Amino acid sequence: MTNRQIWEPRYIINSVTAKALMEIEAAKAVIEHTPLPAAIEAKLRHSARVRSTHYSTRIEGNKLTLKEAQNVIEKRKGTFHGRERDVNEVRNYWDALLKVEDWASKKVEFSEDLIKRLHAIVVNGKRNKPTQYRTEQNVIRDSASGGIVYLPPEAKDVSALMGSMVRWVRAAERNMIPVPLIASLIHYQFVTIHPYYDGNGRTARLLATFILQRDGYGLNGFFSMEEHHALDLETYYTSLAVHKHHNYYSGRADANLTSWVEYFVKLLAGVFTKAKDETLSYVKVGASQEPENLRKLDHRARTVLSLFGKKDKINSQDIVSILGLSNRMVRILLKQWVEDGWLTMADPSNKSRAYTLTAIYRKFIGNKY
Repeated sequence: MTNRQIWEPRYIINSVTAKALMEIEAAKAVIEHTPLPAAIEAKLRHSARVRSTHYSTRIEGNKLTLKEAQNVIEKRKGTFHGRERDVNEVRNYWDALLKVEDWASKKVEFSEDLIKRLHAIVVNGKRNKPTQYRTEQNVIRDSASGGIVYLPPEAKDVSALMGSMVRWVRAAERNMIPVPLIASLIHYQFVTIHPYYDGNGRTARLLATFILQRDGYGLNGFFSMEEHHALDLETYYTSLAVHKHHNYYSGRADANLTSWVEYFVKLLAGVFTKAKDETLSYVKVGASQEPENLRKLDHRARTVLSLFGKKDKINSQDIVSILGLSNRMVRILLKQWVEDGWLTMADPSNKSRAYTLTAIYRKFIGNKY
């Protein structure tokens, strides 16, 4: 493969996949048009993040329970002597997931640099240099028998394969291929190339999440695909093994990916439907329990309030983006909201003018950053 070729995945959209794509769109529409109290949004989002972190690391052998992983994430005291590696894996995945959400919100372009930076966080934690692709052969073996399960492409081919995958994503976006299909195929191809010695599965799942969130299929962060992969690992791994031969060059390099695409998109449809049902179940109970301070906020204020479920501070450009208003109108609104007592300037001396919630409103959000 040359350095300028584009990956050409082979698959068809069968009736099962087509039906699942329609179910995804239906659930997405309901959630997007069902406003929830900000505190409930923050709770659902945090719970999904915790589950994603726990189950994605568990797939790779992490021994922490869901509760223990939550304690690590929320920096609660716990006894983890001898399990420092498990603790670090959870912390790193959590940080990587937050970085993915940040990149997605900024519409960052899918690139090899993004992949290398993401993998660095997954494996080594924050503030590490982007990791370079492997330079030697790696082998995936059965943990029980030691037999070869999969032999990825040779190291000399990895760079070209990764470049062709990235170029395919950009072409797929231009050609308006459905986002769930792009996410499914990136997940597959990254794991198949196996560009690193470690962290390939976790990074693949995060890349699929990035594509979904960046391109409008994040559902406000209310769902965890990782959880559903982990709860049926046999089907997950069987679906990834699209060819019976374990050698990349003897089958997987040009395999038909229809069965994997069907698995991924059908699972995503089920996850979206579950998120939709959970969202609707909160509507009535949430409205009745919402404090008076929140009920008095108008639609624009509530929309901006929802941003604090994702971050501690916001700026005027965040509000311009979410409300679609002019800079001048946003400045007027910000001045009014500060006077109303629910926003305050995070650092009045800083010209960037970041804003945060006042204490009384912060407790309603329950932000767990």
